[in-house]
Amino acid sequence: MPYPTNSDLPPPVQRVLPEHAQDIYRAAFNHAYERFAGDEDRARRIAWGAVKRRYVKVGGAWVEIGGPSPVPRP
Repeated sequence: MPYPTNSDLPPPVQRVLPEHAQDIYRAAFNHAYERFAGDEDRARRIAWGAVKRRYVKVGGAWVEIGGPSPVPRP
């Protein structure tokens, strides 16, 4: 099912992704869901792929590639 807003995303997605990454996930999921006739598994994989093109998991946090590091530097 498409997600109208980020607050409609599954709780695990809301918990782990920053707001901008949630926007990317939601847009990619909704587009893929429509494009592939409601195939939720495929839409989920595509959405995570879209997030991973802009974000990387560092430790336990998703950070934007090229953005500020969540780990303090010495």
